[in-house]
Amino acid sequence: MARSVTTQRKAINTAIAWAIGLLIFFPILWTILTSFKTEGQAIASPPIFLNFDWTLENYAIVQERSNYMRFLWNSVIIAGGSTLLGIVIAVPAAWSMAFVPGKWTKDILLWMLSTKMLPAVGVLYPIYLLFVRMGILDSRVGLVIIMMLINLPIIVWMLYTYFKEIPSEILEAARMDGATLKDEIIHVLTPMAIPGIASTVLLNFILAWNEAFWTLNLTSVNAAPLTAFIASYSSPEGLFYAKLSAASTMAIAPILILGWFSQKQLVSGLTFGAVK
Repeated sequence: MARSVTTQRKAINTAIAWAIGLLIFFPILWTILTSFKTEGQAIASPPIFLNFDWTLENYAIVQERSNYMRFLWNSVIIAGGSTLLGIVIAVPAAWSMAFVPGKWTKDILLWMLSTKMLPAVGVLYPIYLLFVRMGILDSRVGLVIIMMLINLPIIVWMLYTYFKEIPSEILEAARMDGATLKDEIIHVLTPMAIPGIASTVLLNFILAWNEAFWTLNLTSVNAAPLTAFIASYSSPEGLFYAKLSAASTMAIAPILILGWFSQKQLVSGLTFGAVK
């Protein structure tokens, strides 16, 4: 009897999980399907799901109108550069907070996290003027810096959480063997926290890839990433849903593929230290 109840619960939980997964994935699926429709079919009422004339015309028009590879390369540099720079800064910061905590460590962590609650538009004007004065407006360098800064609290928090799961006795043993601070972080701490660091890198790469507010306000041409590429298909004449869907599909495809192949590392990192 108990086994039967357990089996039923597992079946119900599985069904609920599938339902939630499909609900979350449906907007992506609808965007992909719309990208293969004509503009007339894209705005048809009632909506057409599968019974339409499949076409690649929207992708051809998007390719002719925009230099997709330039936008893609900008996204890779901005997301990759900001994540790498954030990790370089956050690892020693998280190490010091995890293994050499001070009186104000928890307050500092909470303050860092509170900055994520600040509306971005509230600091747009001073940051815009600062970028103009520094000559980094509409540049990859400027976007790498701003993306690193807005995601740095998350990077530090995640690494701090992972580092706290590592026994401090291991680091003490390394010091007794003559390890310097640099050796301790690079050769002892980092290898042990690889799952956590990997998940942090992946998550922050995705956050930087998807960021739209700062990329649309601090770039125009030279450093425009894929978020600006998508926004370019909104015009005063209206929205061209099929072409916009094609541009969106081309923008999300690389990150979807990365997420698919990295899901094991991401889940492993997110559950790092959860089971002892």
